[in-house]
Amino acid sequence: MTSTQCRLLAVFALGYFVSYVFRGVNLAFAPRLIHDFGLSSSDLGMLTSLYFLGFAGAQLPVGVLLDRFGARRVTACVMLIAALGALLFSLAGGLGSMMLGRFLIGVGVSVCLGGAFKATAQHFPVGQLTLVNGVVMAVGGLGGVAVGAPLTWLLSMAGWRTIGIGLAVLATVAAVAIWVGAPSVPERPAQASVVEQFKGTWHVLSSRAFWKLTAFSGLTQSVFYAMQSLWVGAFLRDVVPAGAHAGASRVATLVSLLGAAFIAGNLGFGALARVLERRGVSVYLSSGVTMALFVLVQALIAARAPIPEAVLWAAYGALGGTGILTYAVMAEHFPPRLIGRVNTSLNLVIFFAIFALQVAIGAALGRWPMQAGRYPDAAHETVWAVLIALQAIAAVWYFVPMLPTRSVTRVEAKAAV
Repeated sequence: MTSTQCRLLAVFALGYFVSYVFRGVNLAFAPRLIHDFGLSSSDLGMLTSLYFLGFAGAQLPVGVLLDRFGARRVTACVMLIAALGALLFSLAGGLGSMMLGRFLIGVGVSVCLGGAFKATAQHFPVGQLTLVNGVVMAVGGLGGVAVGAPLTWLLSMAGWRTIGIGLAVLATVAAVAIWVGAPSVPERPAQASVVEQFKGTWHVLSSRAFWKLTAFSGLTQSVFYAMQSLWVGAFLRDVVPAGAHAGASRVATLVSLLGAAFIAGNLGFGALARVLERRGVSVYLSSGVTMALFVLVQALIAARAPIPEAVLWAAYGALGGTGILTYAVMAEHFPPRLIGRVNTSLNLVIFFAIFALQVAIGAALGRWPMQAGRYPDAAHETVWAVLIALQAIAAVWYFVPMLPTRSVTRVEAKAAV
């Protein structure tokens, strides 16, 4: 790996780390927000999910901007919106201002993942993308570790508002690092208007092959992120296996374990997919198998299988992000000039689904009256059963042999600027 590649990987991974911290920070903030503002489960679900709504809503324009102006400039500039949103959230005096701030944070970090994958696609050969993108996801996954025990420890010394302001500073630092540290790649001069460039996005979204690749991957990732960034805390607190302690320290430790396993899973499964590909096993197949295993682990957790809690949640974290391999599969189906829009279209599906799931889960849990500050087991069991069923249906479609479909081929894409 060259020094330029290392530098690019470092600064874009930092940006994604910031994005990931913002994604899950309400997991630790939740008890304090409920205390300070009297939020219900529906309020908390809506507030937290606005990050994902802002993220999803920005994906299509961000994809066009990435392909038109390049990952370095677009990522650095858009991340400043996240810094502004974090300030607004931290200084808010009511739910309305916090919701706006959370939405702006989502818009601001919406470019981090797509920008990183756009940059790696330009600087690394396709054969290395599963591993390189896994590294980006792994570093970002440190944010999942940070919002567990480390953030709980910080909250014991400082208020959530102070920490929120610190995150605004961190987002600004990451933006500057990307602007200064990332190599600049001259983009092909735009020969079409922005409106015409959006036609490239439409070609992607109207491709049946895109949806066949996206459905299972999008569902597994959206379920994982919706739970990890908020509702897994409530589940761990409320649904306690025999012999386990329901204290906050146990929940924080398991959340950090989940995040650490996520990092290991991204690195390990990315490398494994590359090794298997050399031996004739497609990334499509290896990704599908690992996603199916993730669904199985969810079923074991929901059924309270007699397996050590730490083992189950480590497996949940390690397998939860394996749908990321789909980005490498997409790179084989679409031309380089559309990669920014392909990645952000996939992000659009995933993060809109996360938004919808977080709101729906909050509303579903709210249908059961809380007992001593906890939701009954039946509430969580119903939520998990529905999520597992949806993923199982998507898995069936994923493994059905692909019929001739209208995909965005390199020939078609000549018209899709």
